[in-house]
Amino acid sequence: MFIPGFKIDDHNDKLLKAHQRKLKMVSEEIRNAENIIEKLMQFQVAIPSWALGTGGTRFGRFSGKGEPGTLEEKIEDIGLLHALNRSSGAISLHIPWDIPRNTQSIKALAAQLGIRFDAVNSNTFQDQKDQSWSYKFGSLHHVDKKVRQQAIEHNLEVIEYGKALGSNAITVWLSDGSSFPGQLNFRKAFQNTLESFEEIYRRLPSDWKMFIEYKAFEPNFYSMTVGDWGQSLLYASKLGEKAYTLVDLGHHLPNANIEQIVSLLLMEGKLGGFHFNDSKYGDDDLTVGSINPYQLFLIFYELVEGMDERNMNHATDLGWMIDASHNVKDPLEDLLQSVEAIKIAYAQALLVDKEKLKAAQQENDVVMAQEVLQNAFRTDTRPLLTEARLRAHAAIDPLLLFRELKVRDELIRQRGSVKIATGL
Repeated sequence: MFIPGFKIDDHNDKLLKAHQRKLKMVSEEIRNAENIIEKLMQFQVAIPSWALGTGGTRFGRFSGKGEPGTLEEKIEDIGLLHALNRSSGAISLHIPWDIPRNTQSIKALAAQLGIRFDAVNSNTFQDQKDQSWSYKFGSLHHVDKKVRQQAIEHNLEVIEYGKALGSNAITVWLSDGSSFPGQLNFRKAFQNTLESFEEIYRRLPSDWKMFIEYKAFEPNFYSMTVGDWGQSLLYASKLGEKAYTLVDLGHHLPNANIEQIVSLLLMEGKLGGFHFNDSKYGDDDLTVGSINPYQLFLIFYELVEGMDERNMNHATDLGWMIDASHNVKDPLEDLLQSVEAIKIAYAQALLVDKEKLKAAQQENDVVMAQEVLQNAFRTDTRPLLTEARLRAHAAIDPLLLFRELKVRDELIRQRGSVKIATGL
């Protein structure tokens, strides 16, 4: 399904006057509104190929209707999102869930929709059909070198797919760990993993990055071989300048200070990218900003402050990706909400009066430091986001237009009601 430009124009015409009133009010209060709008227009969030279908839990998966059954259909769905918000102009592929069989036609389709290929993702946390060795007891850390080599070869294969599509990064998340005390020798598991990473790293193209993702628990609950940001940073530091830590907002123990983590990783030049989601208890993979919007804002402030300190480009120097599981919502509506929440937090972070905050910090004025941050957080930046979309020829209200056009009904008509998306 494609959304004709005139339908977006018709939608915008109906909402334009109300938007202009809101924008005028906000712009009068924000001295750098124009600069923020320009930055918002540049900022893109990659959509993962595994997020276009309904997610699942350990107990079941209740598939939606009109799900994309092929990689081409997934790219088309991202094209729908991007047409609506002009902020979803990249796809992050997960191999082997979404193998590009014909890279030229896949690239042509993505280009037609204005979509580029972000980081590719390997998968050694599941056994695939016809593979020789099982990952039941791990992959890159496995005690058996044959299993480790199989996992290495898979990652190298993923890199080759990425090269063919124009990607320039690979994300590696390992489920490797142990469920019981004594199951693993921790040091040996680390050394095996490092040696495996080193072999993959040596084959990395010169202009590529390796993102090492961490997770505190699940599927193993006694230990994880890349269990926190410190372990990821240790691997990345030992590997070299092309290796970075990737932060998933759900991959921490409860009450972890993620904003401090990203600040220190940026300081060390070792923050590579983000998987955005939200959580109440653990790795819940909920809609971004649905539970902890203030934390998301605080994280973005540290990102903006740290990136500015290093003269980094906000839009391109880190990898921005969503990693959520849409178990009960329409995945496309959920993704529209997530991208909106990310950009709201980004805009709020750009509002922070950094000089005033630094002065308060220098004077140990805790009250004023809180006021500076919360004033920015409580500012409604949505009119700035809307203006950025309008200038990019996107919809003033993407979610409203999605429903007005009955996009899901049309996808069901085209694809049927029983197709199940690959991946989750």
